Amino acid sequence: MAYDFQETEELTLLRDTLRRFVATEMPRAMAAKWDRDDTFPREVFEKLAALGVGGLTVPEEYGGTGRDVLACLITIEELSKRSLAVAVPYIMCACYAGMNIAESGSQSQKETLLALIAQGKLLFAYGLTEPDVGADLASVTSTADRRGDRIVVNGAKRFCTGAPFADTIYTLVRSDRNAPRYKNLSFVMVPRNAKGVSVQPQHMMGQKGTLTSDVIFHEVDLPFEEAVVGGEAGWNRGWEQLVGAALDTEKLEVPAMALGIAQAAVDDAWDYSQERRQFGKAIASIQSIRHMLADARTKVHACRLMLYQAAWLAANHKPCRAETSMAKLFVCDTARDVVLSCQQIMGAYGYVNDYDMQRYVRDILAMPIYGGSSAIQRNNIANGLGLPR
Repeated sequence: MAYDFQETEELTLLRDTLRRFVATEMPRAMAAKWDRDDTFPREVFEKLAALGVGGLTVPEEYGGTGRDVLACLITIEELSKRSLAVAVPYIMCACYAGMNIAESGSQSQKETLLALIAQGKLLFAYGLTEPDVGADLASVTSTADRRGDRIVVNGAKRFCTGAPFADTIYTLVRSDRNAPRYKNLSFVMVPRNAKGVSVQPQHMMGQKGTLTSDVIFHEVDLPFEEAVVGGEAGWNRGWEQLVGAALDTEKLEVPAMALGIAQAAVDDAWDYSQERRQFGKAIASIQSIRHMLADARTKVHACRLMLYQAAWLAANHKPCRAETSMAKLFVCDTARDVVLSCQQIMGAYGYVNDYDMQRYVRDILAMPIYGGSSAIQRNNIANGLGLPR
């Protein structure tokens, strides 16, 4: 199987456009303020949406530019170099909303929602994890009871990133108490401002501005056809929707963030090594520093190749369950190691708030956990490659 790693003219143009946007609308001082204040900069996101990048996961007939997995990941990567407070909301729009509705929504839902998503006007927060349910999502206890043409949602979700500013909580619920495991689940779109929904932000070490939260549902009454993803055809098919083709692409969002953070850390350490002088010369001339920087560049290059190759497979609808898990595992673990190495290069300056490095460290530590931990990815790889249990 051949892969072309030459970036197309369209992707280069996209990357250049995003870099200009970041430099103009997301300067370092503002990114530091969003981190310090734990704030989502909605006005900046609206300017980003005006570039049309929300449509990178939306078919053309619904107002998007067509499904372009690599372009979407490049957008995440470039935004993550500067601030997750903008990168994560983009994922909430293009990926959580766009990919899932395009893949699993009913015709009516596609016609109603996808144009809004392409315009950047609809953000989904994931309501998957629960206080007592993590990796074993088939065991969720939140419920949706069907009552004629209505459903009533009850339960609690944890680690809902972006819930306070999301439009919709994309919620996995138990929809049939008597059906067999995996055939008793549905996805429900719960408006954040619906009666009976309460949101309580959690205070995280990193990922500031993304406002990860607990969400409680108490007797939330919703119209069935609008709320259930896929409408009637989607009822009790939540597990199929969760592990469908979109999942392979979704596993690549977190490593795209990790790659962006690692690249930013290497760039900062690279520049610092040429500016910082000890014993009368730049520390870049010290062999141990040079080797650390060479290793960091090499690892980031390997991460990018692995991520883009997995993206190519997903974009071309090739079997890639193992490859996307490999990318999630390798890129997130390697990016963590790269960032910590770059912090060492900067010494004490990598630990103080005046430099962005300390934010890269706080943000990168979550990447091997989010989106399925490294242990889960190892299980996925072994299972996907047919290793007997």
